[in-house]
Amino acid sequence: VQLVESGGGSVEAGGSLELSCTFSGSIPSSYCMAWFRQDPGKEREGVAAIFIGRRTNTWYADSVKGRFTISRDNAENTLDLQMSDLKPEDSAMYYCAAGRASDCYSGSWWQPRIYPYWGQGTQVTVSS
Repeated sequence: VQLVESGGGSVEAGGSLELSCTFSGSIPSSYCMAWFRQDPGKEREGVAAIFIGRRTNTWYADSVKGRFTISRDNAENTLDLQMSDLKPEDSAMYYCAAGRASDCYSGSWWQPRIYPYWGQGTQVTVSS
Protein backbone atom coordinates (compact mmCIF):
# COMPACT_ATOMS: atom_id res chain seq x y z
CA VAL A 1 0.00 0.00 0.00
CA GLN A 2 1.40 3.34 -1.02
CA LEU A 3 0.20 6.91 -0.59
CA VAL A 4 2.13 9.80 -2.12
CA GLU A 5 1.31 13.43 -1.42
CA SER A 6 2.06 16.36 -3.70
CA GLY A 7 1.11 20.00 -4.17
CA GLY A 8 2.64 21.57 -1.09
CA GLY A 9 4.55 24.82 -1.25
CA SER A 10 4.78 28.37 0.00
CA VAL A 11 1.98 30.89 -0.27
CA GLU A 12 1.03 34.22 1.26
CA ALA A 13 -1.80 34.52 3.74
CA GLY A 14 -5.13 34.60 1.97
CA GLY A 15 -3.85 32.47 -0.88
CA SER A 16 -4.84 29.00 -2.04
CA LEU A 17 -3.18 25.63 -2.55
CA GLU A 18 -4.40 22.23 -3.66
CA LEU A 19 -2.86 19.09 -2.23
CA SER A 20 -3.17 15.74 -3.92
CA CYS A 21 -2.58 12.22 -2.67
CA THR A 22 -2.13 9.39 -5.13
CA PHE A 23 -2.76 5.99 -3.63
CA SER A 24 -2.33 2.45 -4.82
CA GLY A 25 -5.33 0.48 -6.01
CA SER A 26 -5.03 -1.92 -3.09
CA ILE A 27 -6.79 0.62 -0.86
CA PRO A 28 -10.44 -0.34 -1.20
CA SER A 29 -13.06 2.23 -2.06
CA SER A 30 -14.73 1.21 1.20
CA TYR A 31 -11.93 2.86 3.15
CA CYS A 32 -12.18 6.27 4.77
CA MET A 33 -9.40 8.64 3.74
CA ALA A 34 -8.18 11.72 5.52
CA TRP A 35 -5.75 14.60 5.62
CA PHE A 36 -3.71 15.34 8.74
CA ARG A 37 -1.13 17.99 9.49
CA GLN A 38 1.68 18.28 11.97
CA ASP A 39 4.02 21.00 13.11
CA PRO A 40 7.33 20.04 14.73
CA GLY A 41 6.81 19.45 18.44
CA LYS A 42 3.04 19.23 18.11
CA GLU A 43 0.60 16.36 17.83
CA ARG A 44 -0.68 15.27 14.45
CA GLU A 45 -4.01 17.02 13.82
CA GLY A 46 -6.94 15.73 11.79
CA VAL A 47 -7.89 18.24 9.09
CA ALA A 48 -10.57 16.49 7.03
CA ALA A 49 -11.83 13.03 6.14
CA ILE A 50 -14.07 11.53 3.47
CA PHE A 51 -15.94 8.31 2.85
CA ILE A 52 -17.86 7.65 -0.33
CA GLY A 53 -20.63 5.09 0.02
CA ARG A 54 -24.21 5.50 -1.10
CA ARG A 55 -23.55 9.14 -0.43
CA THR A 56 -20.45 11.15 0.24
CA ASN A 57 -19.63 11.79 3.89
CA THR A 58 -17.10 14.40 4.90
CA TRP A 59 -15.75 15.61 8.21
CA TYR A 60 -13.72 18.75 8.92
CA ALA A 61 -11.82 20.25 11.81
CA ASP A 62 -13.51 23.42 13.04
CA SER A 63 -10.38 25.40 12.21
CA VAL A 64 -10.71 24.69 8.48
CA LYS A 65 -14.47 24.54 7.92
CA GLY A 66 -15.52 26.80 5.08
CA ARG A 67 -11.93 27.14 3.82
CA PHE A 68 -10.85 23.59 2.96
CA THR A 69 -12.60 21.02 0.77
CA ILE A 70 -11.73 17.34 0.65
CA SER A 71 -12.56 15.19 -2.35
CA ARG A 72 -11.75 11.73 -3.64
CA ASP A 73 -11.69 10.22 -7.12
CA ASN A 74 -11.82 6.43 -6.89
CA ALA A 75 -11.39 6.01 -10.63
CA GLU A 76 -8.13 7.97 -10.56
CA ASN A 77 -7.07 6.79 -7.06
CA THR A 78 -6.56 10.34 -5.85
CA LEU A 79 -7.47 12.23 -2.71
CA ASP A 80 -7.42 16.03 -2.90
CA LEU A 81 -7.53 18.88 -0.42
CA GLN A 82 -8.46 22.27 -1.80
CA MET A 83 -7.29 24.95 0.63
CA SER A 84 -8.30 28.59 0.38
CA ASP A 85 -7.98 31.70 2.55
CA LEU A 86 -4.84 30.17 4.02
CA LYS A 87 -3.50 31.47 7.32
CA PRO A 88 -0.02 31.28 8.85
CA GLU A 89 -1.37 28.79 11.40
CA ASP A 90 -2.16 26.41 8.52
CA SER A 91 1.58 25.95 7.99
CA ALA A 92 2.54 22.33 8.65
CA MET A 93 3.51 19.05 7.06
CA TYR A 94 0.36 17.59 5.53
CA TYR A 95 -0.22 13.85 5.37
CA CYS A 96 -2.85 11.70 3.72
CA ALA A 97 -4.04 8.55 5.43
CA ALA A 98 -6.41 5.62 4.86
CA GLY A 99 -8.41 3.57 7.33
CA ARG A 100 -11.64 1.66 7.89
CA ALA A 101 -14.84 3.54 7.24
CA SER A 102 -16.41 2.20 10.44
CA ASP A 103 -13.80 4.04 12.47
CA CYS A 104 -14.59 7.31 10.71
CA TYR A 105 -18.31 6.85 11.32
CA SER A 106 -17.71 6.17 15.00
CA GLY A 107 -16.60 9.75 15.42
CA SER A 108 -12.91 8.95 15.48
CA TRP A 109 -11.96 10.28 12.05
CA TRP A 110 -9.60 12.83 13.62
CA GLN A 111 -7.55 10.30 15.55
CA PRO A 112 -4.30 9.23 13.85
CA ARG A 113 -4.40 5.82 15.57
CA ILE A 114 -7.28 4.55 13.41
CA TYR A 115 -5.33 4.94 10.16
CA PRO A 116 -2.92 2.12 9.33
CA TYR A 117 -1.73 3.64 6.05
CA TRP A 118 0.14 6.94 5.69
CA GLY A 119 1.98 8.96 3.11
CA GLN A 120 5.32 10.70 3.65
CA GLY A 121 3.88 14.21 3.75
CA THR A 122 4.10 17.46 1.83
CA GLN A 123 5.06 20.79 3.39
CA VAL A 124 2.74 23.81 3.36
CA THR A 125 4.12 27.18 4.45
CA VAL A 126 1.89 30.25 4.72
CA SER A 127 3.59 33.59 5.25
CA SER A 128 1.90 36.60 6.81
